[in-house]
Amino acid sequence: MLKKIIKKYIVLFVVANTAIMMQSCSDYLDRFPWDGPSDANYFANEDELMLAVNGLYSAMVYLPLDNMPTNLLLDNMTDMGWDRNNSAMQSMGRGDHNANNGFALTIWRESYRIIGKCNFVINNIDRLEGKIDEGLYNRTQSEARFIRAYTYSRLTDYYGSVPFLTENVGLYDAEIGKTNKETIVDFILQELEEIAPMLPATIPASEAGRASRAAALTLRARTALNNRRWEEAASSAKAVMDMDVHSLHSDYAELFTYAGQNSSEIIFAEQYLRTQNVQTHYINRRLASRNALGNSNKIPAQGLVDLFLCTDGLEIDKSGNYDPEKPFENRDPRLGYTIGVPGSIYLGYQFETHRDSTRVWNYNVTPAIRVPNEDATNAYATFSGYLWRKYVVAEDLDFPDQSELNIIQIRYAEVLLIYAEAMIELNRLDHTVYEALNAIRQRPTVNMPVISEGKTQRELRELVRKERVYELAMEGFRLMDLRRWELADKMMNARVYGSIQSGRLAAAPSIDEDGFVDYTKVPNHNEMRVVEVRTFNPARDYLWPIPHIETVTNPNLEQNPGY
Repeated sequence: MLKKIIKKYIVLFVVANTAIMMQSCSDYLDRFPWDGPSDANYFANEDELMLAVNGLYSAMVYLPLDNMPTNLLLDNMTDMGWDRNNSAMQSMGRGDHNANNGFALTIWRESYRIIGKCNFVINNIDRLEGKIDEGLYNRTQSEARFIRAYTYSRLTDYYGSVPFLTENVGLYDAEIGKTNKETIVDFILQELEEIAPMLPATIPASEAGRASRAAALTLRARTALNNRRWEEAASSAKAVMDMDVHSLHSDYAELFTYAGQNSSEIIFAEQYLRTQNVQTHYINRRLASRNALGNSNKIPAQGLVDLFLCTDGLEIDKSGNYDPEKPFENRDPRLGYTIGVPGSIYLGYQFETHRDSTRVWNYNVTPAIRVPNEDATNAYATFSGYLWRKYVVAEDLDFPDQSELNIIQIRYAEVLLIYAEAMIELNRLDHTVYEALNAIRQRPTVNMPVISEGKTQRELRELVRKERVYELAMEGFRLMDLRRWELADKMMNARVYGSIQSGRLAAAPSIDEDGFVDYTKVPNHNEMRVVEVRTFNPARDYLWPIPHIETVTNPNLEQNPGY
């Protein structure tokens, strides 16, 4: 695996990484760390090239808040969830952020560091042309181009038009303005189309974590989708489907555990390694229950819980299978796989949040014993009554601050959802759209009702948008989904609700076609915990701010509207 490769080169990587950044100041005041090494002879051989490319993959794995990967943070600043910490990310979710926001600064800074490193590799690899195997030459160059395209795709998603360079420049030449977002997107799509054939169709276990052809094509499809380029999104997703290399993992819950790390559903994942503390994350500590020694500070919202369907395929306000007294029964199994709900077993503990549940069972010992219930009595237990379950695993109970569980960035279910959405927007409502959606819904451990053919474009649009919630919740897609659908001003101008602390909702809330959950007609909705009141300014908040320090130090860099 790539983990072994990283371990093999860990000492040499430090040297190579230092060389790559030796003319770049580490302070963010440098604006863009695009300076390259002073050593004109760098990349003298294959080993140096591999060290540098491995360094690019390592650079991608940065933890912008609370030692958590970026994609596992983002849904907590949308209608799906909440961050209890008084963090810069929470401020962005709440809508009271400004251009000095630290979370936006970190993403910006780390992105341009990655791009600077990629540009160095891409612009200097020609020193090895004809000196190393041609296949390796093309592949490593394509990997660097993939990582650069991946980073620019994120930047344009979050900030819109941004400074754009494909070559290293000196510090004093770095005061450049924005390049139009569409121009950058054109570049990304062209890059990914060009490099896909030069990347391997399959990645052996010994190289897990490296970019593949499917990763490039899926990133191309994702970028096209987020920019409403439906034709290119559909064609790139279909190309991955036609490769017949990846397939859905039969066990949905297992996919996000150590047992699922080698699944054929995973197309690209961040690699972590506890040995020598190369790179680890704090998932268990930040997400887990108080009983399991977690902080419970990144949590799902009540509205997300209530959005999951009943097993008859209907929403809870329309299904006869929904019982307010037993709200988690007869529900889409992905609810329980994604979210820790009261009455379930969570990391070996009985999980209850009702205030009267002062003692619960600990099943981690034999025989099981009763223990004080910190998830009901601790002042900092989950404020919503629920917990995230994806990536929280029993194997990390003894390593809550050092998890080496790989974090999926691209998986095959996303490919199917991209294809379905793009085809629906193109109004090509053929059998392949239904096959893509039903493949996800009919995963053996999900087994939700088949969507029958004959739906209108509007009906299918609603279905695919909600299916993205059920399938991808807590994986970091919601922010761009809401932006793409222009629904953020509706979903984010609202309260974040938690459960009633000593009871249940008397009836199901109303759920509209966009997935907005309305509690106003529930008789006892006033007993719900209001976790946060959010605002969203549609004239401003569809983009993040360019960090203030960047616009101050670069007079050519224009701030985004409203900041």
